Amino acid sequence: MNRGMREPEGNRVSTVLGRRLGGELSKLRAAAGRTQAQAAAEITATPTKVQKMESGWVPMRDPDIRVLCEFYGVTDPEFVNSLLDLARLDRERRKAKGWWHHVPRVGGLGEYVAMEEVATYIRTWQLALVPGLLQTADYVRALGVTSDWTNPDEIEVLVQSRLKRQARLWGEKPVGFHAVLWEAALRQQIGGPDVMRAQLDHLAEMARLPHIHVQVLPFRAGAHHAAGGAFNVLSFAGPGALDVGYAEGIASTVWAEGAEASGEYTRTFERVARLSLAPQASIDLIEAISKGT
Repeated sequence: MNRGMREPEGNRVSTVLGRRLGGELSKLRAAAGRTQAQAAAEITATPTKVQKMESGWVPMRDPDIRVLCEFYGVTDPEFVNSLLDLARLDRERRKAKGWWHHVPRVGGLGEYVAMEEVATYIRTWQLALVPGLLQTADYVRALGVTSDWTNPDEIEVLVQSRLKRQARLWGEKPVGFHAVLWEAALRQQIGGPDVMRAQLDHLAEMARLPHIHVQVLPFRAGAHHAAGGAFNVLSFAGPGALDVGYAEGIASTVWAEGAEASGEYTRTFERVARLSLAPQASIDLIEAISKGT
């Protein structure tokens, strides 16, 4: 796991996306029994450059990725395209062209939002709040008011940026989304009864979409594996293929970039999902709580 960002090396910056991509290529090279010197010769580069590529310090060109994948014996076009998608977003991230970099108080989440923009599947575990991609505007406003935000205009920026992120749930190729919520997130009165009722109704409506799965972990489930805190797992090919785990704390964030680290998040998510209500039973509970607010 890595906390925060690594220090820049000269004018180069190692990003989470770059490190994840480099790590994947390094793993492919090792599996193929190739050395960095051999990989460098294949793309007409130096071993030092390949080392920096695999460490995420320099952006990668699409032709280099294609050549290296062929050299390593990788023939799955979907997997290769997932690496190309990571490389493209990593290049955009380094150029700071994402919309999130120009929004106050959202820039700090830029690395996460950048990956959210290109992810093919997102899993989230929440203990106290409805997931951001499923929040209503009034629910977001209520969260802003109860935090240290005091400027109404600034809160509206937060609202609009959250709604902009939710665009990932729509379009021709919406991101697959699986949310597991502790029952407390449904009963916590954010914004009062009216705001919460509208939020729960919206949550139930979204949960009926074919690419969105919502499960509720009821209080009666008792002790579970995910009591330590909320987290997200983002996938960039199929779930488990190129996963990155993300957990936000009070003063720091934790990135789980490697297969072993991200796998811990994935396994924890799967365990808590198995303890939770099935999707339809979860919708029934959400609607029952909504009627009682």
